[in-house]
Amino acid sequence: MEVVTKIAPIALALIMLGLGLGLTGRDFLRVINYPKDFIIGFICQLILLPVVAFIIVLILDLPIEIALGVMIIAAAPGGVTSNVMTKFANGDVALSISLTAIISLISIISVPFIIFKSADLIGISNISTNITMTGIAFKMALVVTVPVILGMMIRKFAENFISSNITTIERITTLLFVIVFASIWIEERENIFNYLKQAGIAVLLLNIIMMLIAYFIAKFTATGIKQRKCIAIECGLQNGTLAIFVATQIFSEISYIIPTAAYALIMYITGFILIFVLRRSN
Repeated sequence: MEVVTKIAPIALALIMLGLGLGLTGRDFLRVINYPKDFIIGFICQLILLPVVAFIIVLILDLPIEIALGVMIIAAAPGGVTSNVMTKFANGDVALSISLTAIISLISIISVPFIIFKSADLIGISNISTNITMTGIAFKMALVVTVPVILGMMIRKFAENFISSNITTIERITTLLFVIVFASIWIEERENIFNYLKQAGIAVLLLNIIMMLIAYFIAKFTATGIKQRKCIAIECGLQNGTLAIFVATQIFSEISYIIPTAAYALIMYITGFILIFVLRRSN
């Protein structure tokens, strides 16, 4: 896991820098001007997603390492990929960006809280006493909050250049995401199928169930179909690189990271299927 622990923090910081480069003040003002859709997406992703994940963990009676790995990916916010997928699905891209940006910033508090609380409920006791919620939050701030703010500052002073190259930036961040997961699969290639047997069903259920729940909640509460599409995608495409970074900061065993890797593969498959379905909907 040595390669992953070295790559993940750098890749995550660069991905979040790319997110910041794509943000403007309008993305945050939208939350004030159009609060309803944001609140719906916020509740679905930040509250319902971890609750659904925990229910799945209990029902399947997973090994504790796999169980907490599932909770780690459920705690992670949406990533830049969800913004791109929302665009492909003809969803509300502005809402997607707002959800990704704000929940990513909040994640420095929400992610450690969800993970440590889940560990207590599951009965995991091998978290080092030197590792605290505050310590993890501080490390996350360095690779999440600081790069996002830096990216926004760079965009402010180089608006024309960044705007004209935003597609290239999105492609680079996606490539970084792929590199991290490719590293995991290469490093653990001898054990990967065994890990998939343990985590595959759980993350597949989490992915599909949560996208369906979010879609139907948004169907009856959101302002329109574009917003419905956005919220469903945001709840199905998590920031796997962030989840890996957090897992490697807390645990040394690869088993805690495997659900994240499995989820990353599955979410692309189910994500493209969802996009196909959503593009055909009116």
